[in-house]
Amino acid sequence: MMIIGVDYHPSFQTIAFFIEETGECGERELNHSDGQAERFYRDLKQRGICVRVGMEATGYSRWFERLLAELGIEIWMGDPAEIKAKRVKKQKFDREDARLLLRLMRENNFPQIWVPGPENRDLRQLLWHRHRLVQMRTRIMNQLQALAMNEGYRWKKKLFSEQGRALLEKLALAPWASRRRQELLELLDRMNPTVEELTAAAEREARKRPEVLRLMTHPGVGPLTALAYVLIIGTPERFHCGKQIGTYAGMIPCEESSARKQRLGHISKQGNSLLRFLLVEAAQAAARSNPEWRRRYVHLAMRRHKSIAKVAMGRRLAVRLYWMWRNGSDYSPRLEFGSYVGQLGIGHGAK
Repeated sequence: MMIIGVDYHPSFQTIAFFIEETGECGERELNHSDGQAERFYRDLKQRGICVRVGMEATGYSRWFERLLAELGIEIWMGDPAEIKAKRVKKQKFDREDARLLLRLMRENNFPQIWVPGPENRDLRQLLWHRHRLVQMRTRIMNQLQALAMNEGYRWKKKLFSEQGRALLEKLALAPWASRRRQELLELLDRMNPTVEELTAAAEREARKRPEVLRLMTHPGVGPLTALAYVLIIGTPERFHCGKQIGTYAGMIPCEESSARKQRLGHISKQGNSLLRFLLVEAAQAAARSNPEWRRRYVHLAMRRHKSIAKVAMGRRLAVRLYWMWRNGSDYSPRLEFGSYVGQLGIGHGAK
C-alpha cells in the first residue's frame, strides 16, 4: 500500500508518500498543466501499486477526483478546519501540509468527511445556476425600478405587469436613459424563460425523490428548498441529532465565552450559503401561512430583531425537516420532532 498526502493547488500539487511494504518515503511537486500529475498516477496504476490518497476538501479539484476514480485509486477527503487544528508547528508551507496529511493517514487520525456523488454534484449545479440567474434578474428589476422612481413613479410590483410595463415604455427619458431602459428590458425578457426552464427542471427532479416530496408537506417548503436540503444534507444518518444540522448549515452564533461570561456573535456561516438562504426564505413563507410559525416568529422579533428572528426560524425549520426525513413522517402540527420526544418536560407557564 502506498499512502500519499496531497496538498492541492489549482496549478500544481505537492505530495508526500510512504510505501508500507518497503518503508520508502519521499516528496514531490507535480504540475497539472503539462500532465505531469496525471502521468504520475497512471504510472502507479500500470505498476499495480495499491494507492490511497488523502487531501483537504477544496475547490477546483473535480478533474483530479474523476481521474482517481477512473484509475480505481482510493481517495479520502478531509475536513480543513479539523486538519488545521491538528497542526502542531507554527509553520505552514506546501511540503509541511503534505507531511501533515500523510502523518494523519498513517496514524488513522485523518478527519474524513462525506463526499457527494457525481449525480448529486451535477444537480447542485442546476440549483446554483438558477439561484445566480435569479439574483441577476433581481438586479435588473431593481434598476428598472430606479428608472421609474427617478421619474416620480413608484409602482413596486405593478411595474412588471403588462400595464406597468406599458407605462414604463411610454416614459419620456433622455437618450442614454432610454437606451438603458430598452436594454434592461431586453435582458429581462431573455432571462425570464431561462429561469422558468430551470425551475421546471428542478421541480421534475424533486418529484422523482420520495424524501423530497415528504419534506414538501411542511408549510412554506417548496420543491427547490426540499431538493436542495436533500442534496446538501445527503443522508440523515450522518447526524446524531437535530442540533448538528444547525451547526452544519452555519446557522448557530459564534461564541467566545470565558470566566462565566457568555459572549455570542453573528452566525458562523460555515455551511452551504444556498441552503441557508433557502431555509430562511422557506421559514418566512411558513410564518406567513402557518399561525403557529407566525406566532413564534413575532415573539422572537419582538424580543430580538427581525433579522435574528428570520435566521432562528430558518434553523428551526432545518431541524424539523431533519426529523421528518429521519423518522419517515409527513408534516403534522400534532407531532414534535426532536431528540427530546418521549421524555418528560415542563410546559410553558406554571400551575
